[in-house]
Amino acid sequence: MVILKRSFYTRPTLKVAQGLLGCFLVRRIGKKKLIGKIVETEAYIGPGDKASHAYQGKITKRNRAEFLIGGHVYIYLVYGMYYQLNITTSKEGRPECILIRALEPINDSKAKIKKSASGPGKLCQYLKLDKSFYGEDLCKSKRLWLENKKERISLSQIVHSKRIGIDYAQEYKDKLWRFYLRDNEFVSRK
Repeated sequence: MVILKRSFYTRPTLKVAQGLLGCFLVRRIGKKKLIGKIVETEAYIGPGDKASHAYQGKITKRNRAEFLIGGHVYIYLVYGMYYQLNITTSKEGRPECILIRALEPINDSKAKIKKSASGPGKLCQYLKLDKSFYGEDLCKSKRLWLENKKERISLSQIVHSKRIGIDYAQEYKDKLWRFYLRDNEFVSRK
């Protein structure tokens, strides 16, 4: 398989969010590789998106990585205990990203990962991702990267729905910017 190039990530965010479905997230830990097929994503398109950490263009210590050119990791802690993996999209200075919500295992016990990666926080625990990945370049990293998909995903296989946990985002809570593979058992639940 081929590592995704920068040009994949710098396309419009909603296209990237759907294009990531079926791609492989690879995490190297020592000599071992954990590989999961991405089956669920959510797009965040700041600064207009009221659910984005970069709403109104604000730059903070927490969200600075969100402003990097597409293909970098924006990871942060929620509830003081769960990391969430986001991938930047678009051009440098445009704070847009995609939350990786769920993976389907490729080289590990399906039962194990279903329990371990059924949502964005558990996914980071399973892959042992933490703040040391903040700003990591997925096009150059030797410990975390994305590879192209083996099979073509048709538009009919992709479900569009509301994002999860953003009721505060007023009219943006109703945007259908969550994407997942239809009938995939590894998609997270509300």
